[in-house]
Amino acid sequence: MKRLILLLCLLTAPVAAQPQIAITFDDLPSHSMLPADTTRTQIAQRIIAALKAAGAPPVYGFVNGIRQDDDPASTPVLKIWRDAGYPLANHTWSHINLNSHTVADWEADALKNEATLAPLGGDWHWLRFPFLGEGETPAKHDAVRAFLGAHGYRIAAVTMSFDDYLWNEPYARCVAKNDSATIVRLETAWLAAADAGLAYYHALSTELYGRDIPYVLLMHLGGFDARMLPRLMDLYHSRGVQLVSLDDAERDPFYAADADPSRPAGAVTLEQAMHARGVTFPPRVVQVLPFDTLCR
Repeated sequence: MKRLILLLCLLTAPVAAQPQIAITFDDLPSHSMLPADTTRTQIAQRIIAALKAAGAPPVYGFVNGIRQDDDPASTPVLKIWRDAGYPLANHTWSHINLNSHTVADWEADALKNEATLAPLGGDWHWLRFPFLGEGETPAKHDAVRAFLGAHGYRIAAVTMSFDDYLWNEPYARCVAKNDSATIVRLETAWLAAADAGLAYYHALSTELYGRDIPYVLLMHLGGFDARMLPRLMDLYHSRGVQLVSLDDAERDPFYAADADPSRPAGAVTLEQAMHARGVTFPPRVVQVLPFDTLCR
């Protein structure tokens, strides 16, 4: 019961006057199922339009080059993103999980992706680990950090997520079935998860540091993300959120080891920082919906 009360207090705690969030998008140029009567380029255009309407600074999109082979119609998304003034960065060629592959295979996959990024220009030397897998052993983790440092990369951390990817596939199925009632259910749950996530990470950060660190939010270039992003921007505005760039967010001391992978590795998430200090905290509440069965 005490644990439940603490969890409720965390999720209902007021958020600071102006927390900062750097929004980032993974899995460009295509992610998850494509909703009927929608194209990949339309999804990208809607997301960019919502970000610009909210006054967001340029937002990084993390690219898997293989997606152009799997879905050739998505290829223009990368040019659309760059033409909007938004930068691209490395998410490895095939979205390879370091935790289940060798260092050599992972490094080769990351280097292969540079051929996709370099012709598009801009500063693409940020890398986000697919599946957020940074190596299941200290030796593997250190080896890949050394590789990234030697190749001029910074690591794009993730310090805020509400598992937005879970909604994209059921949404596409519901669109195909014209199930508007279930879509409303998805919308309500998605916004509630985003709001709860903001409160949760605020609670962790203030417990650790007495302040909000600038958060790096992980999102995906999916159809439901495009539908909901204007409402997310309204929600964040109502909570006093200031949108900042990835570069500005990761100037905070919390991200020092990510900005310079040659430095000794430390905690890469707020949860890891809590563990390192031996501070107990309740698990993040994940929205419970039957995602696999909705609109089947």
